[in-house]
Amino acid sequence: MNMLAARSVYQKSAESTISEIGDPHELILITLKELNKSLVALRLNKSLASEQRNHHMTRVFTAIYILQSSLDFDKGGEIATNLFNIYEYCRAQLLADFASSGDGDLETCCIVMGDIIDAWSSIR
Repeated sequence: MNMLAARSVYQKSAESTISEIGDPHELILITLKELNKSLVALRLNKSLASEQRNHHMTRVFTAIYILQSSLDFDKGGEIATNLFNIYEYCRAQLLADFASSGDGDLETCCIVMGDIIDAWSSIR
């Protein structure tokens, strides 16, 4: 399967899953959990095959984009700004971890994402 065909199948799958979730709160929770799952996989398995590593990296970058673009800075104020900065920090750490230096702090990102998931789950 070529790259364009694979991307098309993935997008259709993701769209059908998202459309089945009517609750925006639940969608954010799922996105946070998927982000954390891929961060943990990358942190614990430094020797992942290139394809698996790329898969998890893509999932992290996609989840961060979804989370950052869903923030309402007018209504969320300082909390929205702080969340944006946390997501941006995790994005930068992922880039640093896979740069030649490999010194990104994915452990802190996993801890912080776990805290955000706990807080988001308790909002309901």
